Amino acid sequence: MSLLLAAIIGMLFASALYMMMRRSFVKLTIGLILIGHSANLLIFTCAATRRDGSMERLPPGLIEEGQTRIEGEFADPLPFALILTAIVIAFAITAFTLVLVKRAYQEVGTDDLDNMRTTDR
Repeated sequence: MSLLLAAIIGMLFASALYMMMRRSFVKLTIGLILIGHSANLLIFTCAATRRDGSMERLPPGLIEEGQTRIEGEFADPLPFALILTAIVIAFAITAFTLVLVKRAYQEVGTDDLDNMRTTDR
């Protein structure tokens, strides 16, 4: 299972980098979205594995009634908090990029990055 997830994450990263190297501003935005999703999936996959390498899910870190501390193994909440933060940041970057693409298209009339360079002269 972890080999399949590693292959999927690798393909997502590769397709994101390919899209970001294209000359279209829209494809650059799609590449940013894909690289954000692949990074989140990578963190999630690393957080879900146990030290022995198995992908068995760990229980959440909740303190049962009548106990003062958590007994046994439990999932670390920090990677999941990082993923939630990354989702919010990726949403903000995507929204900003979409507004920038719309405004650039209104001014120049194209989304080709090479044509946008020629308007500065």
